Amino acid sequence: MSEQLLMDIFSQALVIVLKVAAPLLLVSLAIGLIVSLFQTLTSIQESTLTFVPKLLGVFVVLMLAGAWILKNMEEFTREIFIFSNYI
Repeated sequence: MSEQLLMDIFSQALVIVLKVAAPLLLVSLAIGLIVSLFQTLTSIQESTLTFVPKLLGVFVVLMLAGAWILKNMEEFTREIFIFSNYI
């Protein structure tokens, strides 16, 4: 197995990780920003206030995008297994 081949597999893996994690991270970031803005406007300084909305937001995104995430992971895994048969 050549170094270039390993680098190609590694770069594909990084792209898949970014694609899969992006929706969850973006929702968590947006909810955190909204809750922080709300805390600033209302002068509520509770540090645990952001936890529950973020948890619910990530759960909703997982419910909506879970099939898409699993499909991407499955396709990448199949490509790796098919590729390993040719080596």
